[in-house]
Amino acid sequence: MSCVVTFTREYGSGGRIVAKMLSEQLGIPFYDREIIKYTAEKSGFTEEFVREAEEKKTASLLYSLYMTSLPVSDQIFLAQSQVIQEIARQGSCVIVGNCADYILRDERNCLNVFIYAPLNERIARVRDEYKDISEDIRTYVLKQDKKRITYYNYFTQNKWGHSHNYHLSINSALGLETCVDITAKAAIAMGVKGE
Repeated sequence: MSCVVTFTREYGSGGRIVAKMLSEQLGIPFYDREIIKYTAEKSGFTEEFVREAEEKKTASLLYSLYMTSLPVSDQIFLAQSQVIQEIARQGSCVIVGNCADYILRDERNCLNVFIYAPLNERIARVRDEYKDISEDIRTYVLKQDKKRITYYNYFTQNKWGHSHNYHLSINSALGLETCVDITAKAAIAMGVKGE
């Protein structure tokens, strides 16, 4: 049996770092930016175009389905959904972002994790670890969250960060290693298979 672990995270929470550490600890593949590459290959659009489309939303996806032609952002999301489903069928892995928790919502062996942290800690991580030199880091962090919220809420019709969408919601203020340990125990209980 395999288990796919999806991570949704607040910007600056260290969620991507936790996800990468988890994949290394469990010996399973890690997917984040690779999904953009695979989506570009599947859709025929460039990687840059796919990346930019991820930051934009259009009218309701349900409305778009009734139109004769889907908006480009919706076409890209559908291609990305196919990529994520194909990755999940290959076996245990870790997938960061990309609405993977929603896309894989019908999968029995999918562990959905949300990583969050107090705003002051996220600002410090963005400044000190990510080396972001924005003049107003607080505004920048909140803007990145808003982009994620808008994208997620639009394509999933769910509420980003709402605890009912996830099996685990973990405050990374506990420490990144602690977040990895908690998630690893849950993934092992669900049947994760490493190399």
